[in-house]
Amino acid sequence: MTNASSVLQEVALQGGRELPLRVLSVLGGATRRALEGIGELARFTVRTAESVRDIRTWGPSATLQMRRLGVGSLPIGVFIALFTGIVLSLLASYSFTGAVPLYFVGTLVEKTITLELAPVLTGLALAGRVGANIAAELGTMRVTEQIDALETLGYDPHAYLVVPRVLAGIVMFPVVVGAAMVMGVASGWVASIGLLDISSAEFVKGMRLFFSAFDVRYGLVKASSFGFMVTLIGSVRGLRAGGGAEGVGRAATDAVVYSAVMILVLDAFWAIIWLLGSQR
Repeated sequence: MTNASSVLQEVALQGGRELPLRVLSVLGGATRRALEGIGELARFTVRTAESVRDIRTWGPSATLQMRRLGVGSLPIGVFIALFTGIVLSLLASYSFTGAVPLYFVGTLVEKTITLELAPVLTGLALAGRVGANIAAELGTMRVTEQIDALETLGYDPHAYLVVPRVLAGIVMFPVVVGAAMVMGVASGWVASIGLLDISSAEFVKGMRLFFSAFDVRYGLVKASSFGFMVTLIGSVRGLRAGGGAEGVGRAATDAVVYSAVMILVLDAFWAIIWLLGSQR
């Protein structure tokens, strides 16, 4: 019995020693993979920037990508903003009852929609639509060796496939977000008139009270950076896909997840850089 208990104590002691090493190993592996991913994304970005010079290759397909990524995404952005504006106006009136004049509902709806919700919610929705679409499309081309065929024919895959999609994201995401801003404020306005005890003049008074052109510029700049990151990540995951249909599905999933994370990171980045900078 004594020998058995001593053996068990020794095993437990060794397990206690190995646990911190395992934790450090897991954390180290995750950190290494994260740094490798950042380096891969940086190299891919530099390669894409260099390919912008080849206008004859990416120029003909740029307008097509703008239509697919931008015009095709307008219904999604408008639909999300429609109900966001309604909910915001109702929540604002509920919070302000008896404490704040109700015309401040217009202020809250305008500020929240233009500064935050229209860019972020639309960006997250388009990360699913645009990012997954790009990753699946390019991933399918990779696993079926279509990209190898392009390289054999002398085409630069970055100039032919990546640059038009990235430029379309940079240009068209602000267009979709701008439409979402208009719809969100308009739906909040209509909801305030129809569902709350607020007149149109009161809502407009609150909306104009603290309105600044900076609100719109800030939201559109964020949207453009979101478009750049979503299309870039979708392209990276698509061109790095492998392993047949399973690899394509994994690339599409990774594109959505990484794009959503980067949208939130960029949202915090712009808040720190621009909003704090404007207050100093």
